[in-house]
Amino acid sequence: MARPKRQEARRAALIEATYAAGRAHGLRSLSLTDVAEQAGLTRGAILYYYEDLDALLVEAHSAGVERFCDDRDRLVATIDDPRDRLGAAIDAGLPSGPDDALMSLLYEFDVLAGNSALHDELVQTMYLRQLATYRGILAAGREAGVFSPRLEDDELAMTFVALEDAYGLHIVGGNALMTVDAAAAAMRAVAGDLGCPTSS
Repeated sequence: MARPKRQEARRAALIEATYAAGRAHGLRSLSLTDVAEQAGLTRGAILYYYEDLDALLVEAHSAGVERFCDDRDRLVATIDDPRDRLGAAIDAGLPSGPDDALMSLLYEFDVLAGNSALHDELVQTMYLRQLATYRGILAAGREAGVFSPRLEDDELAMTFVALEDAYGLHIVGGNALMTVDAAAAAMRAVAGDLGCPTSS
């Protein structure tokens, strides 16, 4: 019974190696050899688990979407006040910094979406999950009477996701003029101006 657990652990380790190698080399030039070197394995060892590099990238993409969205939704679900929820969602939606390998790779997958129907589906899945997270918070804030937004929830959710992605791209791109704290503060300021104040 230990074998499936070992295989699951090995697949998880390969996905982490893919994130690190993708950050170092970029997805466009990434090779199976790069991932193998990062994981300390041979190409053949990786091919035992995945048919080819694209199969590994698809699983890494899917796992990344789940990790980003699930982790944030779990965090938000532990918070009662919608204002605190919105603040937490903003903070959790931004990269941790320029070296955030997972977020960097997720943004790069957006570029690949036009070349693969499956990647396109995964990109859309993440976008819909982002929207759903913000919509839920906004609806709760309206119901509690702590939000008085000037836009409909769909428009507001799209605005928050657009800001999140735009600031996130600058952060992982290494823009020295855009820090994580500055991005979070700007998003909170916009939220407040739109009638959705966050916690400090």
